[in-house]
Amino acid sequence: MLDSSHLALHVPEPAVRPGDEPDFSNVNIAKAGSVPRPEVDVASEEIRDLAYSIIRVLNREGEAVGPWAGTLSDAELLTGLRNMMKLRAFDARMLMAQRQGKTSFYMQHLGEEAVSCAFRKALRKGDMNFPTYRQAGLLIADDYPVVEMMNQIYSNESDPLHGRQLPIMYSSKEHGFFTISGNLATQYVQAVGWAMASAIKNDSRIAAGWIGDGSTAESDFHSALVFASTYKAPVILNIVNNQWAISTFQGIARGGSGTFAARGLGFGIPALRVDGNDYLAVHAVACWAAERARRNLGPTLIEYVTYRAGAHSTSDDPNAYRPKTESEAWPLGDPVLRLKKHLIVRGTWSEERHVQAEAEIMDEVIEAQRQAEQHGTLRAGGKPSVRDIFEGVYAEMPPHIRRQRQKAGY
Repeated sequence: MLDSSHLALHVPEPAVRPGDEPDFSNVNIAKAGSVPRPEVDVASEEIRDLAYSIIRVLNREGEAVGPWAGTLSDAELLTGLRNMMKLRAFDARMLMAQRQGKTSFYMQHLGEEAVSCAFRKALRKGDMNFPTYRQAGLLIADDYPVVEMMNQIYSNESDPLHGRQLPIMYSSKEHGFFTISGNLATQYVQAVGWAMASAIKNDSRIAAGWIGDGSTAESDFHSALVFASTYKAPVILNIVNNQWAISTFQGIARGGSGTFAARGLGFGIPALRVDGNDYLAVHAVACWAAERARRNLGPTLIEYVTYRAGAHSTSDDPNAYRPKTESEAWPLGDPVLRLKKHLIVRGTWSEERHVQAEAEIMDEVIEAQRQAEQHGTLRAGGKPSVRDIFEGVYAEMPPHIRRQRQKAGY
């Protein structure tokens, strides 16, 4: 006999709510150094387990262990630490600036610094990132001037984008940073398209697409996987799983089962999960994926398991949808503190030098802020002129617009 009961819609529910005790028991954390490092030409079906585990290098004692360790020198690690510290200091000053009414909104990177700062060091000049709004570390790690980032946030007269973008939506072709789109999943499709164009031209440059866990529910994400897998595009497809979308937990986009990395397996794309708060692990995995792309072996999907410690943006209150102490309970720790501990264990850093570096970096960021705030607004009301708009869109002003401007006396 057929079951005649009424149908019911399943809506995934978070394990905890505000006021509950934080619970990360569902995060299956592999022992540091235990996940194997396959050859870059491995077939996706041979490494299915890597889409369900978490690649880690740093153990609880701050030591680098396992087959993914040893890819960075002491000098490179110190540079990585300073880059993450600079991003954190930049965050603090820009968050304060927004609270003071100097810009309309801001989006922090707190807790996610290792993902973008380490990844950038795996790329070469000319490679292109298609980022979301939480990958400013890609610019900082490539020595993009902090004052230029602030000029864009303030939309002042030295704004490199001339007021044509919202705050924090940077753009720099020279630094491989494609302009950010508020419609996040579109970056994935564009990254694949850019990578395909590079291959068609027999170029040597690769692309990297970025998306958050929430945006993987959008159709552009799946369209990008279709094209990347079909044409073996030289692209790295990054998913930053920071546990929360704007105000919904990751289970809404993930469907309450599996992992985000596992989505790549259905398309025949090698997929890995990595500890997003482990600078060494992120860099090693990014280098592995970049080598695959450069050797014409096709795309790689990487899920960075991390945690958004701050609010989604300055207009968001995370205490309304998650436990207040959840960030303190996150089992993978703080990326800055973990790399600091590792360098101290190696004997190349100390608590005293770290305190000194914090002060030096904050002074540098404050000086950049002082310079940015000396500039006036772009135009009255902060609006770009007609010339600004057309010179930013067209290589040359269209003839009919030029004639109209001449008639109007411009």
